[in-house]
Amino acid sequence: MTVAHALVAFTAAAGLLTIAPGLDTALVLRTAAVEGARRAMLAGAGICLGCLIWGLAASVGLGGVLAVSRFAYDALRLLGACYLTFLGARLFFRGRPTLLPGEDPTARQTEPSHATGARWFTRGLLTNLLNPKVGVFYVTFLPQFVPAGIPVTGFSMLLASIHAAEGIVWFAALTLATRPLARWLRRPRVARSLDRATGAVLVGFGVELVVDRAR
Repeated sequence: MTVAHALVAFTAAAGLLTIAPGLDTALVLRTAAVEGARRAMLAGAGICLGCLIWGLAASVGLGGVLAVSRFAYDALRLLGACYLTFLGARLFFRGRPTLLPGEDPTARQTEPSHATGARWFTRGLLTNLLNPKVGVFYVTFLPQFVPAGIPVTGFSMLLASIHAAEGIVWFAALTLATRPLARWLRRPRVARSLDRATGAVLVGFGVELVVDRAR
């Protein structure tokens, strides 16, 4: 496999995986619909940084620990399950939104006005890093696209960067798709339904991690 062939093949495969429905897509789509484009992209940026970290870990062999150590895999799996369940439960049972003085009553303000972007960025990052399946995916997926004789760490990080870039593009597309319906999506009743639906999805992923025994 040549370098060019590897890059084209990986870009296509990673692109299909990026747009496949999953936890990351659900989190960014809900954030865009209810909390706005900026916060959605911050969450998406956190997810993509998580991909880069997993890519680095896989390239230097740290990610391989998850593939061979039941204890390490289970520890991260249970920690991730607890986090996803907690985050999902918070969304599902979130109370009615509060409005800032003079704010359009159809607009949703789900966090205090002083909250910084770090909160949404961290949410995306932890959602990615605490999912051991992402680590195992990188350990098993990236090596298939590293040509013989090419420095593994550098090329693996290039592949992870491509995956992260595709993620940013996808999250931007999702965010833009919600703009025409932004006012409707932020109505308290609609936003509440989105919170419950996304919360249920997150809890479902958490439960799946709890019952998962396969690597």
